[in-house]
Amino acid sequence: MQFRPCIDLHNGKVKQIVGSTLKDSDPTSLQTNFTATHPSSWFAKMYRRDNLTGGHIIKLGPGNDDAAAEALAVWPGGMQVGGDITGENAKEWLDKGASHVIVTSHVFSDGQINRERLEKLVQIVGKENLVLDLSCRRRDDEYYIVTDRWQNFTEVVISPQILDEFSVCCDEFLIHAADVEGQCNGIETELVKRLAKWSPIPTTYAGGIKNMDDMKLIVDISSNQLHATVGSALDIFGGTGMTYSEVVAFHRKNR
Repeated sequence: MQFRPCIDLHNGKVKQIVGSTLKDSDPTSLQTNFTATHPSSWFAKMYRRDNLTGGHIIKLGPGNDDAAAEALAVWPGGMQVGGDITGENAKEWLDKGASHVIVTSHVFSDGQINRERLEKLVQIVGKENLVLDLSCRRRDDEYYIVTDRWQNFTEVVISPQILDEFSVCCDEFLIHAADVEGQCNGIETELVKRLAKWSPIPTTYAGGIKNMDDMKLIVDISSNQLHATVGSALDIFGGTGMTYSEVVAFHRKNR
């Protein structure tokens, strides 16, 4: 396992939010766990100091481009960037220092995979510079990929076939369990099991991690196959479940 750090941006600020409460239709529903006083560059500098590669900067809505660019400038090639990435602007973000661009909504249309857009994106940035964000929400016994900051269900279910299909187009997967994201109430265990069994390429799991026991559980369930992101539980984001230093130590032990 690698610990993959994050910088989540909302209205230009580093924040930790409850993922299921982010809704364009009702902005008042947003629940924010933490708003940083430090700029995005402060976090990027810390991740660079500790050589935590493969972390992601996620732009949650408009007004976050400057903060994302500021973090990338601190560590060129050290972090990935996602949020409103399209075929038109993807190359621009690589030029600004992102190691990879992270894409979800752009490669779906009307709930289905838009293969034309996906193929064009691969041609523009290369498979080696693309991460597909297949974040999902549970419906009955299946996990459906969700788009537009986790607000809209697609008709595409996380399955061995879908992961195999997408794996030929990208370098990694980033998968938030959106139903538990930001809640610090424990991981989506069944999703972790499925990803560990089915994913053919490096995959980062995010969502619900509350303490070091959850990190160890992911290692055990996945046989150390999956990477993990921790947000609201971390002390650097106002959390009380675990410290940044102990997660870094765990990363160095298990990578």
